[in-house]
Amino acid sequence: MTTEDIDVKIVDRYFYKKRGMQMYGTILSHIGKYKKEAILSPVTIIGEVAMEVLIPMVMGKIIDNGIRRGDIGYVVKMGIVMVFMAACSLCFGALAARFSAVAAMGFAKNLRSSLFRRVQSFSFANVDKFSTASLTTRLTTDVTNIQNAFMMFVRMAFRSPIMLACATIMAVKQNARLSLVFLFAIPALGFAVFFIISKAHPRFEKMLRQYDSMNGRIQENLIGIRVVKAFAREDYEKKRFEENTDSVRLAQFAAEKLVILNMPIMQLVMYASIVAILFFGGRMAVDGGIGTGELSSFIMYVGQILMSLMMLSMLFIMFVVSRASLQRVYEVLCEEPAIKDPEDGNVSAEDGSVRFENVSFSYFDDMNNLVLDRIDLDIKSGETIGIIGGTGSSKTSLVQLIPRLYDATAGRVIVGGHDVREYALGTLRNQVAMVLQKNVLFSGTIRDNLRWGDENATDEEIIDACKSACAHDFIMGFPNGYDTDLGQGGVNVSGGQKQRLCIARALLKKPRIIILDDSTSAVDTATDSSIRKAFREKLADTTTIIIAQRISSVMDADRIIVMDGGRITDTGTHESLLQTSEIYREVYDSQQKGADE
Repeated sequence: MTTEDIDVKIVDRYFYKKRGMQMYGTILSHIGKYKKEAILSPVTIIGEVAMEVLIPMVMGKIIDNGIRRGDIGYVVKMGIVMVFMAACSLCFGALAARFSAVAAMGFAKNLRSSLFRRVQSFSFANVDKFSTASLTTRLTTDVTNIQNAFMMFVRMAFRSPIMLACATIMAVKQNARLSLVFLFAIPALGFAVFFIISKAHPRFEKMLRQYDSMNGRIQENLIGIRVVKAFAREDYEKKRFEENTDSVRLAQFAAEKLVILNMPIMQLVMYASIVAILFFGGRMAVDGGIGTGELSSFIMYVGQILMSLMMLSMLFIMFVVSRASLQRVYEVLCEEPAIKDPEDGNVSAEDGSVRFENVSFSYFDDMNNLVLDRIDLDIKSGETIGIIGGTGSSKTSLVQLIPRLYDATAGRVIVGGHDVREYALGTLRNQVAMVLQKNVLFSGTIRDNLRWGDENATDEEIIDACKSACAHDFIMGFPNGYDTDLGQGGVNVSGGQKQRLCIARALLKKPRIIILDDSTSAVDTATDSSIRKAFREKLADTTTIIIAQRISSVMDADRIIVMDGGRITDTGTHESLLQTSEIYREVYDSQQKGADE
């Protein structure tokens, strides 16, 4: 190995340790207002340990100075002292348990809240990087692992070393020769713990990745449960889920089978040490080198020492188990949102105009793998623009750049006279209402969901928006009207009803720009026509961008954009595109033929 290789390893080790310290500092900073409980727990543990260490000494005196001499008064007096010390130890232990539990649960609450807030700041690109299933695991399983480790840490990390030190001092003070047994026990325990720690960590990392995969399968299956039922694929999904759970089981077994070695090894060393002490101590007692009470208290100190070592080893193992979770949580906390507010984001949209200047876009920031390629487009404020194109022509990718759900890889997107990067995200997105391809409603009433568009909207404004979206009539058909509970994800409304509710929600924002991303695909043509008519009448000053598969949804637009392969191939009115655009004419002819048939 060369000198340069050694220097690189030293530097790598330095940065690894530095990053580790930053990780622990970041995680532990979430203790917050529960610092008092986190401090009081080890303080009360010190009192508990002090009582436990003194009890064997008192018991030895009772045997040697009281029972052996027949001094009943001394036995009663010291017995009362020992009972008092045991009661104090119990009280200190109960307080320590309570303080540690409160501190750990509060710490977990703060950490989970911080993680959730961080996830809420993520852009689509950040969420794509981690996946929703992995983020769910990190918010639940990983935080729980850290909580358990923290609870054990605030108790055992203080109790075990203090107990070990105090019990060792007392044991050596009792009989230094018998204490030599520890010279063999401690190295054996240390070697076993080091071996388990070095081998177990990567296995726990693999186990948590398998948890991510399983959670992803659960999430996908529950969201698509109706499709599963419709295609009678329950048996297939059960088999796939069993495969996922079996993978988790095998990964967990591979990790745990190392960890479970800790307890039998610790007990073997502990019982071997006790046997050795009983053998040598018994011979010394026969020879008069040690008293019976002294030997009894020494054995108790040995038990305390070895138990402390066992608890320390368990602490190290818990540290290994939780370290993988710590790293995964730290990754989320340190992830920088791909899209941030500018330092000076005080600009506001002057109008509803949109301009794309030589815009290219890639989901991977790779100019060799572009989704959109050199887009130039100028949309005037108040215009109605239709976008037509085949599946995969990047229609949705184009409009997602307007509210800055993603950033352009090259070029500029200008909204209301300003580059979208100049806006505060809240300001920009309040000016742009977007009805996404996948319609999402939340648990709560219809009224609650509609007020996502404007939390201060009056009932009259809500009803007006719903009438424009052709949603008012079916809402009033429910027994509770606007107070109807939608259930999780709006499971008790149809696809077309869900689309109309989402359109009404967007209208309540009173935006300068509204984007409908294939958001009338599940409604009939008559309802689609009514919605477009309401838009023309009530949104005359609002820029409207409609992505659609049906030409009838965009044929009345001021201009229609035809996209293919991430590029704009043609632009014009319905009549002009029938003459000039082969793609548009083919789509129109196929749809007209289908309608005629």
